[in-house]
Amino acid sequence: MSDYDYKKYERNEKLIKLLFLWPSLAILLFLIAYPFVMLIYYSFFNFSFLRQANTKFIGLTNYLLILTDTYTWERFIFTFKYVGLSVSIQFILGILIAWLLQRNFRGKDAVFTVVLMPMMLCPIVVGLLWRYMFNTEWGIINYFLHNFLGFARIEWLGVEQNSLWATIIANTWMWTPFMVLLASAAFSSVPKHLYEAASVDRASGWFKFTNITLPLSAPILVLALIFRLMDEMKQFDLIYTLTGGGPGDATQTVSFTLYKTAFQYFYTGEGSAWAFILLIIIIGLSSILIRLLNYLSER
Repeated sequence: MSDYDYKKYERNEKLIKLLFLWPSLAILLFLIAYPFVMLIYYSFFNFSFLRQANTKFIGLTNYLLILTDTYTWERFIFTFKYVGLSVSIQFILGILIAWLLQRNFRGKDAVFTVVLMPMMLCPIVVGLLWRYMFNTEWGIINYFLHNFLGFARIEWLGVEQNSLWATIIANTWMWTPFMVLLASAAFSSVPKHLYEAASVDRASGWFKFTNITLPLSAPILVLALIFRLMDEMKQFDLIYTLTGGGPGDATQTVSFTLYKTAFQYFYTGEGSAWAFILLIIIIGLSSILIRLLNYLSER
């Protein structure tokens, strides 16, 4: 085959690949790029789907209204508090449980399956389940605390501080298995000969964990942290079914406020501005952790 024929064949092959890829690319552009562009576009307008005739360009007014409102900063403070506590607890518990599950014992596979089950449930179901369990009068949690431990009944969903911890407990129960799954995969990838060499030197289990397991598993653990951080910043469904944003607006995250603005009050332009601000925050936090991930991967 001459060089000309070879180049012609190569061009035709690339063209065929593009023809097969084009339908998928077109669908992705329609489902991702178009909504994103329209999101930014609407954020500069006084726009509502219910009052489209009154649409008016207002520039950065939506952003200024959001960023100068004290209510906005209260929602951000609650969101960061909720995300920080939830992800930190899930991260620590996930590592510890995964470390314990690395040991060989009878029924290990069954235990591992049971540990992962909460992650497989729908967040709406989890929210309703824990709502019943947190009920003040007949919830199983208050029943246990009152009848077996002698504590007074706790208003889990009726007091601001308690409702924060109620959402964190439910969220931790559901998503700690995700951390366990990735941490177990990370721990299993550590070469066994390193542990054997450490055992020859009579190293303790804690020394092996802190000096071998954690450093070599750090990139995957940071990746799991990125996934959980991104997901928690968008948290809506679990809180919606568990507390409904209450009591009052005590448990309303930024995404919950976005939902109310866009789909209850139908301030579509302002809701679009909320969504874009949330997107920028998620990208910023993820970028910091991705840099940490790259740093750990290069070591």
